[in-house]
Amino acid sequence: MFHGKLLAIYIGPTKREPMQSVPNVAAIAGKGLAGDRYGELAKTVKPEQEVTLIESEAVAAAVAEEGLEFAAHLARRNLVTQDVPLNHLVGRRFKVGAVTLRGIMLCEPCSHLEKLTVNGIREALLHRGGLRAQIVEGGTISAGDAIEPVDD
Repeated sequence: MFHGKLLAIYIGPTKREPMQSVPNVAAIAGKGLAGDRYGELAKTVKPEQEVTLIESEAVAAAVAEEGLEFAAHLARRNLVTQDVPLNHLVGRRFKVGAVTLRGIMLCEPCSHLEKLTVNGIREALLHRGGLRAQIVEGGTISAGDAIEPVDD
């Protein structure tokens, strides 16, 4: 069992543009995050596109091990977590504040991410690039929210 914390929230209203930090965001079941290009702004949204998460510890390790200048917001994930084992949440439900998410699949880094950020980040975040999740029960997500597993 874990008890983690949401450190930061980012949305990307348009493709390729920098992610924007927000203090809170509406999480809409079946739609995604308000204001995000993969959320309510998209014509269609697949469950694995509703929200993405990354561990702050994974970003720190990638920076330390590879010597890259890279901050968590550059990972282009929506939620930055602390003390949350994201790889273990595939197929499991968990809460971010009052919002319930279900882990769908790992969010492996792609060549597009590397084109938009720094060389070497794709390899540095391999198998620790985060989690794609579906919003099961919506609500408002705020930076500082607790993150905990849901007993199924």
